[in-house]
Amino acid sequence: MDERSRHDRTVRLLETRLEALAAASERAPLGERRYEREIGAVFAATRHAVTLALISMEEADAIWAAVARRHPGARWCSRGPRLAA
Repeated sequence: MDERSRHDRTVRLLETRLEALAAASERAPLGERRYEREIGAVFAATRHAVTLALISMEEADAIWAAVARRHPGARWCSRGPRLAA
């Protein structure tokens, strides 16, 4: 897999995971508390992707911001990935 393919795959996977988690946490009775582990994991995955230079911090911020706009009920998402750094 070349560098561009790896980048595109990482972006796709991160955005898909964030979307699914944001949607689920909006619907869940306990919301964010119900998904604390999964939220921590997606923070860590974002941090690792940036550390490994698979995506830039700016790209990570943009992905998180876009998902936060689509899911305003998932307040944890609006904090963005920098909180985990």
